[in-house]
Amino acid sequence: MSLQRTIKNEVNLQGIGLHSGKLIRMALKPAAPNQGIIFVRSDLEGAPQIPAYYKNIVSTQLATTLGLGKATISTVEHVLAAFQGLGVDNGIIEVDGPEVPIMDGSSQVFCDAIASVGLQSQLQFRPYLVLRQKVELKLAEKWAVAEPASRLEIQGSIDWDHPSIGYQEFCFREGETSFEELAQARTFGFLKDEEVLKKMGLARGASLENTVVLDDALILNPQGLRFPDEFIRHKVLDALGDFKLAGIEIRARFRLHRAGHDLHSQLLAEIFRNPDHYQLIDRDSSKEERQVSGLQAMLARGFVAGF
Repeated sequence: MSLQRTIKNEVNLQGIGLHSGKLIRMALKPAAPNQGIIFVRSDLEGAPQIPAYYKNIVSTQLATTLGLGKATISTVEHVLAAFQGLGVDNGIIEVDGPEVPIMDGSSQVFCDAIASVGLQSQLQFRPYLVLRQKVELKLAEKWAVAEPASRLEIQGSIDWDHPSIGYQEFCFREGETSFEELAQARTFGFLKDEEVLKKMGLARGASLENTVVLDDALILNPQGLRFPDEFIRHKVLDALGDFKLAGIEIRARFRLHRAGHDLHSQLLAEIFRNPDHYQLIDRDSSKEERQVSGLQAMLARGFVAGF
């Protein structure tokens, strides 16, 4: 029987924003059952809240950005991947800037912070979504497929015309693949794009300390890669974080080729577009599975906003 979980105590971190280049402080805090994951912009008047929900995505340019009203929060995918990978259902992520700090470019620092305070079972059932039909999208050379499965699986592949990348694939299977195999994989970028990105107001905080940087042929980081296939591992990590924006545990098999934040968000929207695509499941006190007629009401109370 799967129960909801939150973190036991507040934990604080600080780091540079990948795109803003600003020093940002953040706090990870416990949250009540059925609340889900909520971002709080503590630097803005009234400390506005932004639920971690796919309908609140306002941009997918080089990161996933959420927004509600005038408040936005960018680069949410790595901390959400840590919450997903460690099985955290409910939490508050308080940030005093426009984006989540990039830390070392992976999810490892967030995982270590959560591990330092531990997790708390909340004795509330964890509802989940079962995919009933195949859902697929194609965008130019990119494609994404979601298929029915008994657990979450993400199989990612990339095919990059670069001598240090080429073709790579990796499959994450919940309950089988150790999350550590993904958590340490860092974001990456190309030196040739640096000037253009900075003129666009992006990547101002990028450095060899938080990004795997490549020139036309080589990896420029003195320590090299953490894994031979670190690039695809990071792409799967990003997908894990983006799919946390479903607001509910998803049991499905995702196959992603050259997919990014844009296709991830579109795939979630397509799944939820048609109620025939999925079924919402809970477990009652008699341990029998049933379709939850009251789940929509529970979600409306705060598990995710606007389900």
